[in-house]
Amino acid sequence: MAQQATWTAVDDYFNGLLVREDDALVAAGIDTEAAELPAHQVAPNQGKLLNLLARIHGARTILEIGTLGGYSTIWLARALPAGGRLVTLEVDERCADVAAANIARAGLDEVVDIRRGRAIDLLPGLVDLAPFDLVFIDADKPSNPEYLKWALELTRPGSIIVGDNVVRDGAVVDADSTDPRVQGVRRFTELIAEHPRLTATALQTVGSKGYDGLVLALVTD
Repeated sequence: MAQQATWTAVDDYFNGLLVREDDALVAAGIDTEAAELPAHQVAPNQGKLLNLLARIHGARTILEIGTLGGYSTIWLARALPAGGRLVTLEVDERCADVAAANIARAGLDEVVDIRRGRAIDLLPGLVDLAPFDLVFIDADKPSNPEYLKWALELTRPGSIIVGDNVVRDGAVVDADSTDPRVQGVRRFTELIAEHPRLTATALQTVGSKGYDGLVLALVTD
């Protein structure tokens, strides 16, 4: 599709000037693909956006729900100051193994705590580590409403919650969709809109990963 080719070319242009992946990030992407993991990792410019959000916010503690091959984990962990900590949750053992190797190669294995299992089962065990300054939700979309509930339990006023892949190629506007991922994203967004402790916005994105977007929410009190 000509449109997709344009989006990818524009991403390549800006990434070449502004992002500049190093060897560890490039290798993480290659190893994720070589292991035939799902092609769901964030694009380089999106990884840099997460890194900048964490740095601008001064985050010292980060929770990531959905590790995949560790590419976004590396971007986020590199934003942390000395003594900072990132906890990432991954249900798939193969993904967790690839991520662990990628994170270690990036020199971040002392910063990142990979926890294996269903996020819904692991989240209650993080109460003693709360509050987290930033939560990045990038896992199974039908569970997004439950992840939001726990994100609110594990954050503080001023924390940021980011939900990825919310546009679903535009399918998010279809209230009658039978896709549980679409319905999960819709309910997630509706709960954010209704919640008195959250103020939020959503951004549509186009690029090498196609047409999608994210929700960015601030915990206000």
